[in-house]
Amino acid sequence: MIHPTAVIHPDAVLGADVVVGPYAVIEGAAKIGDGCEIQAHAIIGAHVEMGRNNLIGYGAVIGGDPQDFAFKPQVHSMVRIGDGNKIREYCTLHRGTTENSATTVGNQCFLMAGAHLAHNVSLGDHVIIANNALLGGHVQVAERVFIGGGCVFHQHIRVGRLAICQGASAFSKDIPPFTTAAERNGIAGLNVVGLRRAGLSAAQRAEVKEAFGLLYRQGLNTTQALAAAKERKWGAEAQAFFDFVASSRKRGICDFLGSRDGTAAGDLLTTE
Repeated sequence: MIHPTAVIHPDAVLGADVVVGPYAVIEGAAKIGDGCEIQAHAIIGAHVEMGRNNLIGYGAVIGGDPQDFAFKPQVHSMVRIGDGNKIREYCTLHRGTTENSATTVGNQCFLMAGAHLAHNVSLGDHVIIANNALLGGHVQVAERVFIGGGCVFHQHIRVGRLAICQGASAFSKDIPPFTTAAERNGIAGLNVVGLRRAGLSAAQRAEVKEAFGLLYRQGLNTTQALAAAKERKWGAEAQAFFDFVASSRKRGICDFLGSRDGTAAGDLLTTE
């Protein structure tokens, strides 16, 4: 199922039942797993390894050189993609910028048209990125995050598990897990529906809400909230919330939108 107009380097390794569309290009020693589909005009660079059953959409460019002035083309770096991902038309994923580093995509992710992953970005499993979202270098996105269309992310920030980011927002600070992030470096509330869909019990959700309230609704700064959190024992999810906050680097975490104008914003729900 390889179209006669496709250009495939003799060193490339293609698994069983791979479909390659018209005018697609597969360079160098790229490795394409079983059951993948590379649609028309897509380009797979020489430094790409992908697992099984991935879809690469029309015109996507996977494994291009990073947009980094310090990058040297002779550097050996990679793009590594897991299994069952959908990477739609005109997405761009750049390889790592330093020797033996990689941009990584987990399993069962969905990148909608025009999404961009810069060098050394890391996506966990089941991440959804809507159209035209832009992730700078070294951004880390944990599993089951949803990123709305047109969002932009500064390099080196982290997005915690089960967070959801409102479309057309901009972030240069870490986004804690389980939260709804919006506007510019703002937290609007908890991703209540996402927590329920992920199978957290009512008790677990209530404890996460309590942890969120301690951090964002008690008038404490981050250091004070973390100190208060240490005074009691938390379940795994709430403890992971505080561990994420404690490990934030100099950029810090996004602040609570409700505190910017003195109002108490309610928790926002995810959309269906």
